[in-house]
Amino acid sequence: MKFSIQSVYTWYRNLLRNPKYRWWVILGTLVYIVSPIDIAPDFLPIVGEIDDVLLLTLLVTEVSGLVIEGWKAHKGKLDTEYPNPSEASTSTGNTVDVDAVSVK
Repeated sequence: MKFSIQSVYTWYRNLLRNPKYRWWVILGTLVYIVSPIDIAPDFLPIVGEIDDVLLLTLLVTEVSGLVIEGWKAHKGKLDTEYPNPSEASTSTGNTVDVDAVSVK
């Protein structure tokens, strides 16, 4: 089995994007960040905070991406429910035929 940071990132991202496990992953990540027991213990001066900062950065990035995607999807749904005023005349079937004449 090949272990890489990319595979861990992909696993975490896919798990976070699954609505069934999303809140558990967020809660588990926050508990891991606050807990003094982790991969690099927090009592080590710099190394102890590096894993927490990386995990917090990953969590904020992915959650903000999910929020932005949800906002865009919601905005797209609202735009389709309420058409633009210029599109309203074409959607009701009221059309006007005009003969154009060039003026010099």
